[in-house]
Amino acid sequence: MAKLPTDLSGRQARAVLERAGFVFRRQRGSHLMLRRDQPYARVTVPGHREIRIGTLRRILAQANRTVEDFLELL
Repeated sequence: MAKLPTDLSGRQARAVLERAGFVFRRQRGSHLMLRRDQPYARVTVPGHREIRIGTLRRILAQANRTVEDFLELL
């Protein structure tokens, strides 16, 4: 299995998810909410300078993406 980057920011994660078909909906504090209609998925991304690996894995699980898919879009 490929390794996730350890220096990925919230802004970069948002850009990758937007390439995957997600649309930015709203922001509350430093958290960005993105949504995809078909198939439906909702993801919350923290707008931090560096996202922890566990948080990034949870984002991928919410988005129904694999690590390999995510790295291709990165």
